Amino acid sequence: MSKTQLRVSVVIPVYNEGKYIGACLESLMRQTVPADEIIVVDNNSTDDTVKIAKQYPVKIIKETKQGRGHARNRGFNKAQYDIIARTDGDSILPSNWIKRIKKKFTDEKIVAISGPAEFYDLPEFIQNTHWQTKTTWIKVINTYNKVVRQLLKHDSLYGPNCALRKSAWNQIKNTTCLDDNQVHEDLDLAIHLAPLGTIKFYPNLKVSTSVRRWKKPEAYVEYLFRGLKSIRKHKQIGTRKQSKLLMQKLVSKTLSFDRRRLSLWTREDSNL
Repeated sequence: MSKTQLRVSVVIPVYNEGKYIGACLESLMRQTVPADEIIVVDNNSTDDTVKIAKQYPVKIIKETKQGRGHARNRGFNKAQYDIIARTDGDSILPSNWIKRIKKKFTDEKIVAISGPAEFYDLPEFIQNTHWQTKTTWIKVINTYNKVVRQLLKHDSLYGPNCALRKSAWNQIKNTTCLDDNQVHEDLDLAIHLAPLGTIKFYPNLKVSTSVRRWKKPEAYVEYLFRGLKSIRKHKQIGTRKQSKLLMQKLVSKTLSFDRRRLSLWTREDSNL
C-alpha cells in the first residue's frame, strides 16, 4: 500500500485542556500533509475546551464515562480511516508529524508506531541549568521503552505520540484494560497489539508536551511504577523480586538528575 493511499484520523482525548488545546489544534492545522479527520473527545470538561475546539475544523464527540482509556476508545471507535494517530490536548506536533506517520505505515508489517516528547513550557531558569530538564522526558520515555522491549520483546507506545492501524484496533478494542489507576493505557494497548504485528518506537519521532504533570520527582516514579503494574497485570513478569529489580533499573536509569534543583523549581514555580 502506498503512503498516498493511507488516510489518517487524529484522536485527541481531552479533559479541561482549555489552556492548551488551541496550540495543539493550531499545530495540526500547520501540517505539511493534513490529517483526513481530527476527532476531539470531550471527557466531561468544565472549562472552555470545547468552546475553543469549535473554532477549528474538527469533530467533537462526548464520552461521559470518566477516564483516559474510555475517551481514547470512544475516539478510536469513531475514527473512519486507515491509521489512527493519537495525541494529547496539551501536546504540540511538528509540521511533518502526519507525513512521517503515513510514511512509516507503508511497511505493512508495522501495526503501531510511537516516539517520545520534550517539554515546551519550562521556566527559563530551569532551561539554562546543566540539568537539561527540557529533554528529561525524552530520556525517561526512551529508557522506559528500552526496558519494556527487553522484558516484553516488543516496543511500547507513548500516548501523546503514537499511531496504529484501524484494522488492528478493531481486533483488540474489546479486550483493552480501562482502569487508569492500574495500567498505562498506552502500554496496555501495546501489549494487546503486539501479537498482530510489529510495534516500532522511533526516538527521533518527537513531539512537544507540557511539563505541568511532571514538576515533581514523584510523578516520574509513579509513571514508571504504573508501567510495571501494567506488565504484571498481563502476567508478563512473574515474581515480586523481578518486579523490584525492574523498578530499580527503571528509576536508576531514568531519574539521574539533581533532586535539589528540582525541589527548588517546585517551590518557586507552584503555578505550573
